[in-house]
Amino acid sequence: QVQLVESGGGLVQAGDSLRLSCVVSGRPSTTYAVAWFRQAPGKEREFVGGVTWSDGNPYYDDSVRGRFTISRDNVKNTVDLQMNSLKPEDTADYHCAASWGGYSAYPILPKQYEYWGQGTQVTVSA
Repeated sequence: QVQLVESGGGLVQAGDSLRLSCVVSGRPSTTYAVAWFRQAPGKEREFVGGVTWSDGNPYYDDSVRGRFTISRDNVKNTVDLQMNSLKPEDTADYHCAASWGGYSAYPILPKQYEYWGQGTQVTVSA
């Protein structure tokens, strides 16, 4: 029903910036929210930031607030994650995901998202 494809990952140095993009296809109009999650080796998957599809209201985890900016373009059907002042702690596999909604106003749990992209790797060296 919904497909998501991430791109933009890479190898950067601490303090650098990256912009990740998620293309939402299929039936993007059925989504309530699209969010970015990340998972580092040996760590649980964690919420990074999300955006409600209709209103474009972003929300973030405290660990990235002020450094990362999430935005959506419902014409291009993309959700971007602008990452600034990157830290080695940001190293992870980044996935975008789409939620049907009905859980909460600002879903942050992986189980609240039905569709997932394949991921894009972000590596930040010290």
